[in-house]
This record gives sequence, structure tokens and C-alpha cells, in this order.
Amino acid sequence: MSTPQSSHGTCLFCDIPQERIFLQNEYAYAIFDGYPVTPLHALIIPKRHVDSFFELTDTELLQCKALLSEARQKILDDDRAVDGFNIGVNAGATAGQTIFHCHIHLIPRRAGDVENPRGGVRHLIPGKGFY
Repeated sequence: MSTPQSSHGTCLFCDIPQERIFLQNEYAYAIFDGYPVTPLHALIIPKRHVDSFFELTDTELLQCKALLSEARQKILDDDRAVDGFNIGVNAGATAGQTIFHCHIHLIPRRAGDVENPRGGVRHLIPGKGFY
């Protein structure tokens, strides 16, 4: 496995320590989130530095999708209580992005982890999740 290469100085995801990477392919890698929403919350990160999900090439998108599937299976193998996932991307400061290197959240969900999960990601804006 090769470490992602940094061409952007102090970018956290360009300079990720090799030991944090648990899966990778030619275009992307996966780590567990340092501030997980739930246990085993993972991030899929393209190796090429791009600010936004919308800057990814078709090949990068396919390779990120492949890692999402691999990471999902690893999480399911590691924790049989996981029976759902949220997948999310923050694109831009207004959407909550704080690290401006594209990354895709894979958040494992377990029955009972919230009182009522209906609406899922719609709860990003208070009051909009229930319908």
C-alpha cells in the first residue's frame, strides 16, 4: 500500500499516516473517522486532492464507490449489530464541510441508536426530518 501523496502543504487527508488506512485502491483510501458519529464510522477519501465531491472524475467516483462497498462489508463483518448505513458528503462550507479535501462518510447504523430514525439525513436541517 502506498501513502497518499501531498501536494497541498498541510492538508490533513493528503498527509494521512499509513497506519490509519484500512482499505485502499489506486484512486482512494478508507480510514475510520477520528470523531465518529457511531462506532466504525468510516471515511472514503480520494487520493487526488480535490475540494469537492463534484470535482471527482468518473474513474475516481467508481473507485470511491468500490471502497464504499468494501468498507461496508468490513463493517458488517466486524459488527453484526449494524443493519443500516448513512452515506453523506459535505460539499462547501455552507453544507458543513470543514476539511476541504473531498471525503465521503459511511456511517453504520444500529437498531435503537436513535429513538426514531425516519428521515435520516433529512435531519440535517432541524424540523425537516419528519414528514
